[in-house]
Amino acid sequence: MNLHTKIPLKKQEFNLIDYNSKVFLLGSCFAENIGEKFDYFKFQQYVNPFGILFHPIAIHNLVSNALQGKKYTEDDVFINNEQFHSFDAHSKLSQHTKSLLLHQLNAASQKTSHYLKQSTHVVITLGTAWVYRYIMTNKIVANCHKIPQQQFQKQILSVDVIVAALQSIIEQVKKVNPKVNFIFTVSPVRHIKDGFVENTQSKSHLIAALHKVLGDQSYYFPSFEIMMDELRDYRFYNQDLLHPSPLAVDYIWDRFKTVWMADSAITIMTEVDTIQKGLQHKPFNPNSTAHLKFVQQLVERQITLTHQYPNIKF
Repeated sequence: MNLHTKIPLKKQEFNLIDYNSKVFLLGSCFAENIGEKFDYFKFQQYVNPFGILFHPIAIHNLVSNALQGKKYTEDDVFINNEQFHSFDAHSKLSQHTKSLLLHQLNAASQKTSHYLKQSTHVVITLGTAWVYRYIMTNKIVANCHKIPQQQFQKQILSVDVIVAALQSIIEQVKKVNPKVNFIFTVSPVRHIKDGFVENTQSKSHLIAALHKVLGDQSYYFPSFEIMMDELRDYRFYNQDLLHPSPLAVDYIWDRFKTVWMADSAITIMTEVDTIQKGLQHKPFNPNSTAHLKFVQQLVERQITLTHQYPNIKF
């Protein structure tokens, strides 16, 4: 008797990720979950320079502004609750001074432009199709920064609008980086604050739009489907019953590896994991002969690996 639904996945034939790849991850908090995995295993990676971006327009604005060399000025920031914010960025970037925020925005935008031009893989995770339009400027914002809700108009992006935003992202990046690969996915995190039915509608718009833009060097990875079908049990959720638990993230990461990681990378990941666990080890007696020998062997393994792959840093 089979009590488990498993989504069939095939190994990607071309453009696999290895330790020479440069991976740029953008989007919802699930992008950060996967980004932490890339960081742990010491890949060349860059995650959400403007913080978590939940919807396609916010991601599009970041990419467009970065590649067009936009310079953020005083007109692009505002103060609320004694903090300076930008409607283009998550509150993670907010600062107590205007100059510090502007410096951070411009530095992150420049680095985004550089990384988009160098990346082998851009991984975009879409979280929601619901957006907030700031009534005063008629612009869709990436984050409301706790400004009263009556100053915004809430709306859902149509499939066509999402398609246009995604196509623009692909075209702009490929213009400066023709060999880049796009991996799209939909976040398994449910945005229940929008409503149960509304969340389903939102995810449906995202999925429908994505499947209209997939094509040459653009791929879909079914994170949402794995969570909904393979991990259809609340034991795979955090206490809020909305976000995937660490076990669920590990499982989806493992499925991602089977599709996108080169065999050579998986071998190195095993060695990196061994070293990482060794570095986290807490000895009973740090001065014992056995522990000092263990540390020496660990250092030698690090040196061997970093000589082979200079980009790996512990």
